[in-house]
Amino acid sequence: MDYRNSKLIEILMVEDNPADARLTKEAFKDAKVLNNMHVVPDGEEAMMFLKKAGKYNESPRPDLILLDLNLPKKDGREVLSEIKMDQDLKRIPVVILTTSEDDKDIFTAYDLHANAYVKKPVDLDQFMKIVEAVEDFWLSVVRLPSR
Repeated sequence: MDYRNSKLIEILMVEDNPADARLTKEAFKDAKVLNNMHVVPDGEEAMMFLKKAGKYNESPRPDLILLDLNLPKKDGREVLSEIKMDQDLKRIPVVILTTSEDDKDIFTAYDLHANAYVKKPVDLDQFMKIVEAVEDFWLSVVRLPSR
């Protein structure tokens, strides 16, 4: 099933770097994916969004989560652990999108049941290719669970 032609995809991006968030949004827009990209700047806001708490009481359930590891307030490892331990949230695919190449971070992310681990490239063209690859795989090839 090609999600690009069938429905609006809800994406939650947990990213504290506004430039990376803007770049990712642009890449998804350029890929012509029907998506609603929601960006939160830290782990605490991510969990509020996912649990529809506070100002996020009307937030949609994401089809995909793009999660940075190094976040303020509550880091990405904690967020990933909470998501994967929650019966309601654990089926949402989580793609780690981070600058860390540390093997310990990679092992920890997969031990916490991340669905994929992607290192953010420094080069703009490479970053666009990474985002397009994430989009192609997670939103076109993979069949996501229905809400």
